[in-house]
Amino acid sequence: MIIFSIVTVTYNAEEAIRPTLESVEQQDYPDLEHIIIDGASKDNTMAIVNEYTKRTMQDFPENRIIKVVSEPDKGIYDAMNKALRMVTGDYVCFLNAGDRFPTTDTLSRVAATAEGAPDGQTPAVLYGDTDIVDSKGNFLAHRHLSPPDNLTWRSFRHGMLVCHQAFYARTDIARKVKYDTSLRLSADVDWCIKVMREADNQDLPLRRVPMVIAHYLQEGQTTQHHRKSLMERFTVMRRHYGLPTTIAMHLYFVPRAITRKLKRDK
Repeated sequence: MIIFSIVTVTYNAEEAIRPTLESVEQQDYPDLEHIIIDGASKDNTMAIVNEYTKRTMQDFPENRIIKVVSEPDKGIYDAMNKALRMVTGDYVCFLNAGDRFPTTDTLSRVAATAEGAPDGQTPAVLYGDTDIVDSKGNFLAHRHLSPPDNLTWRSFRHGMLVCHQAFYARTDIARKVKYDTSLRLSADVDWCIKVMREADNQDLPLRRVPMVIAHYLQEGQTTQHHRKSLMERFTVMRRHYGLPTTIAMHLYFVPRAITRKLKRDK
């Protein structure tokens, strides 16, 4: 059976962490590893995590593995690199504080997609759709970018078509690719592209899960620092696709992104 490694990075997240933990706990898929990397929170985050850990170990003593680290780090991407050194499952997915699985059978359906690959190859990446929710889990909107059926590393020149939370990377590939900690807001975009490029080098397929597989909390760091995020994404795209392509694509989608933000802020 496929084992999923779910990574949750937290820092002073007592207001957001509980729904995330509950959505993992309620998955009907038995075999998963949950790695929680906390940046030495000063609020009640770790008390909530410890309650969840104790409850899960009582309810799933044979199937669930929980690993918790709470110590200072150098930011979210440093914490994610730390998690990549700890994962032991077949696929890794990052579900941070405030994000959640949309249904109790989400992981079961992701696993079914991997196991049902017609060519018999284990996909390098499993990916799906994302909905945006508020802090109470209420639906706000479908994510404006939708993943194509035939995703490649070149697809991201049109923007981050797959949300980070809806991107499951095969662990053996994910471990080869580190998050660039010189980036503060867009290292997830860079990481996803690098994973897909490695999959292409190994001639491995990427497979779409035909459903919403992640609920993304609207007020993430990228949303709060929108302009800086766009600048970093320009840097990432230039690295992978070259300057002419990057300029051409930004002339198309940056004005659209600014318009969407203005509408949200009204």
